[in-house]
Amino acid sequence: MLVTITCPECKAEGRFSVLDQVYDGPYKCWKCRQLYYIELEGSDLKTCRLLGDEEFEKLQQLEKLKRKFKKDDEE
Repeated sequence: MLVTITCPECKAEGRFSVLDQVYDGPYKCWKCRQLYYIELEGSDLKTCRLLGDEEFEKLQQLEKLKRKFKKDDEE
């Protein structure tokens, strides 16, 4: 599913592709490069807040752990 997001900072419209009806995680504006944490339900944007570099790193580490444990469960 393709979702259109308007950047709160620069007002540029960006398109974001998601596989599921629900998404929560990082989004980076293509124009101003501002990083946000967003929550989507279908094509509705429920949450959009600035995301700091430290918080982004923590989110990446968490996703890496989720993938690792998912891979271990499949074996």
